Amino acid sequence: MIGNLFSTCLPYILSGISVGGQYALIAIGYTMVYGILRLINFAHGDIFMVAGLIMVYANVSITPLFMNMGFSAESAFVFSIIASVVIVLVLTVLLGLTIEKAAYRPLRNAPRMSVMISAIGVSYLIQNAAIYITGGLAKPYPASGAAMPWLSDQITIGSTSIKRVTVITPILTILLVLALVLLIKKTKIGMAMRAVSKDFRTSRLMGIEVNNVISVTFFIGSFLAAVGSVLYFTNYASVTPTSGAMPGLKAFVAAVFGGIGSVPGAVVGAFIIGICENILKGLDNILSTAGVFKDGFTFGFATFSDAFTFILLIVILCVKPTGLFGEKNTDKV
Repeated sequence: MIGNLFSTCLPYILSGISVGGQYALIAIGYTMVYGILRLINFAHGDIFMVAGLIMVYANVSITPLFMNMGFSAESAFVFSIIASVVIVLVLTVLLGLTIEKAAYRPLRNAPRMSVMISAIGVSYLIQNAAIYITGGLAKPYPASGAAMPWLSDQITIGSTSIKRVTVITPILTILLVLALVLLIKKTKIGMAMRAVSKDFRTSRLMGIEVNNVISVTFFIGSFLAAVGSVLYFTNYASVTPTSGAMPGLKAFVAAVFGGIGSVPGAVVGAFIIGICENILKGLDNILSTAGVFKDGFTFGFATFSDAFTFILLIVILCVKPTGLFGEKNTDKV
């Protein structure tokens, strides 16, 4: 019984860890921007979605070029995927920097409400532009299925068969987070980021180029969102103009859950949400295996998997309003 129960739970736990890693890469962008600007970048989930669409169109455009160069169809596709990933990373970063410079920098000294409205406007602008370009239709993602064999190949862990990307995602996420922590703790730009997050105006008076620091923050957030996009959409067949909405919201919840402004908090919150969400999706199957449900009865817990994320946020904010790792604000007299 215990062996069967473990075998039933393991795929959901592994999938939850993988999804949590993808949410974490998006959540870091939210938490870093908020930590420095005290701004919720509502367009961040749409940047994640645009990265998916860039992958679609880049691969379609590049594959014929490699075939014209004499590569076989299989080799051309593999090389086009690699080239497309590089293009996704570069263009997504440029998009993030452009949004910061065009929509947020001019409002640097404006009331926070004005900046928040600007962020919402940018989000809808990106979504509508995506609808215009795609015609509102789902676009097949090239890295899904057999298009990216190495990531999509099935591997066996115990008695469970899963995609390789499920294992790679949390490992890559942890490595990227460790690199980011080292950047923040050990470099001059990291020191400047910490100073700006503590006191925006004083940092400027001390000679720190605040605009450069903010640009680096958007650079990092957009880069991680692009990486998360490649890993996330590998598990899905297509990309739509609204594909970034729910992952973006869940990543935002993860950032708040962990303590917005805290990078480790965002990562821990994302993994907790990813695991809980996927276990809830499989809870009917798990309880049936455990003998709780009999005669094929199911409660339909999977229906509430998205709602559970937000219920969890409400509970944690009632218990600890600053999140798991958030610092308590103190008023200086």
